[in-house]
Amino acid sequence: MQPTLVILAAGMASRYGSMKQIQGFGPGGETIMDYSIYDAIRSGFGKVVFIIRRDFAEDFKNIFEPKLKGKIAIEYAYQDMEAFTEGYTFPEERKKPWGTAHAVLCAKDVVNEPFAVINADDFYGHNAFENAADFLVHDCSPKNYAIVGYDLLKTLSDYGTVNRGVCGLDAQGSLATITERINIAKKGDQILVDDNLEPKELSLDTRVSMNFWCFDPSFFSYTQQLFREFLQEAGQELKSEFFIPIVADKFIKEGGRVEIIPTTSSWFGVTYKEDAPFVENSLNELIGKGEYPERLWPVE
Repeated sequence: MQPTLVILAAGMASRYGSMKQIQGFGPGGETIMDYSIYDAIRSGFGKVVFIIRRDFAEDFKNIFEPKLKGKIAIEYAYQDMEAFTEGYTFPEERKKPWGTAHAVLCAKDVVNEPFAVINADDFYGHNAFENAADFLVHDCSPKNYAIVGYDLLKTLSDYGTVNRGVCGLDAQGSLATITERINIAKKGDQILVDDNLEPKELSLDTRVSMNFWCFDPSFFSYTQQLFREFLQEAGQELKSEFFIPIVADKFIKEGGRVEIIPTTSSWFGVTYKEDAPFVENSLNELIGKGEYPERLWPVE
C-alpha cells in the first residue's frame, strides 16, 4: 500500500500577510508545496491530502488539479471549528483554529493508510521524503510512529534568530521530548539560545522537528480521544491549541515509540515576506545542481 502525504495548508498566514501557501517561488511559478508533492511522488507516495479552509477550496483546486491530474490522487479535508467537537460548546468569540493535531484529525475520513504530515510553507528536501516513505512502508505501526529530525545547523537563518522544536532522545535514540526553544542563533562556532530555558547553548548535532511526521492510521482514533480531553481542559481558552507534539508526548508516555528519521536534506521555509528571495535563490541553486527540473510540471 502506498503511503499518503497530508499537507497542513489551513494556516491564516497572519505573520506573512498574504496567502503564502499558494505563492509561486519556483521559476515556473511553483509553490513550495509543488516541490513537496514532486518529492513525494518520486518517493512512492500515492495520494496527497490538502487540509485547507473551505473558502480557499476553489483556489486550491484551480491551482493544483490541472498540473497533478494523472500523477497522484488528490483529496481535500477542511479544518472547521466545529469538527470533532461532538457538541462541546466553545466561546463564540473564539476565532483561532484548534491547532495542528486537530487539523490532521480533520483528514480522518480520507486517510486509511500510513501517512506523512508536513507544513505547506516548508521545503523539506527529496532525501527526507525518501526516508519517510521507507519508514511508512516497512516500519510504521500502531505502536511505532516517526518524525524526521533535521540537523539544527541546516535550519538556522543568516538573517536573525529562529524558534525550533528541539528533540530530546531516549537511550535507544528515539524521541523522548520536543521542547520549543526560541531565539536560537549561531554565533561563531556556538549555537546560543536566548530564552528562559536551559541549556543556553545547544550542541552542533542537535536534532530539531520541522513538523514532518509519520503516522499509522490508528493516529486518528487516538487523537480524537485526546482532543476530547483537550476540550474539557482548555476548550474555553480563546487561544489554546491542540498541537501534534501534545499527541506525540502522550503517545510516548503511554508506551508508544516515535523514531527519529535522519535526513541529509536542508530545510527552508517562509515566515515573513523578507524570506521570499532566500527561498527563490535556494530553489534556483537546487535546480542548478540538477536536483529538480526547471519546470516541475511541464505542459504536455
